[in-house]
Amino acid sequence: MKDLFIKRFEYYKMLGDQSFAQLSEEQIFMHINDESNSIAVIVKHISGNMQSRWINFLTEDGEKPWRNRDEEFVNTFTTKDEVLAYWEKGWKCLFNALNQLNDENLYATIYIRSEAHSVIDAVFRQLAHYPYHIGQIVYIAKMMKNDHWKTLSIAKNKSVEFNSDMKNQFSDNATESNFSPVCYQNSPEVREEFKQ
Repeated sequence: MKDLFIKRFEYYKMLGDQSFAQLSEEQIFMHINDESNSIAVIVKHISGNMQSRWINFLTEDGEKPWRNRDEEFVNTFTTKDEVLAYWEKGWKCLFNALNQLNDENLYATIYIRSEAHSVIDAVFRQLAHYPYHIGQIVYIAKMMKNDHWKTLSIAKNKSVEFNSDMKNQFSDNATESNFSPVCYQNSPEVREEFKQ
């Protein structure tokens, strides 16, 4: 389970990393209006959340007394390098915590704002939260780059080619490594309600 969580979080970190690589310093700090957040501010919030949630996560509440969430939405960075260093600090904290997961503590009770969660539920909670904000980063970056954006997923009008490549790549072992039984209706692993 730990390896799967790490794999998923690494994917979303990569989306952020590849977005930042396409942006200038000026673009990292741009915001559309007073109610919107710049990418720098979104990074400050994500990383602040990661540090609060994952430092000593097995023994301390995930909402640390030293965290000032409201301050996370006020830019204090002056360079792109500072933004990226803070981004990395948050991810390091998260991955250090994920590497502590094992069968014994996966269902242990931990607390976030005094609310009890199993460790696995707390991980799922953040697996929804961080991609939400990373999606904002990607969307803002894509709008700023416009025609110069290098896609991070399947390029426009390239779905057929992509699907064909994926089918060819995985056709030899599709039934042996069936991670999503619903996708393979003829697999013996499929629950009856999903068979057609």
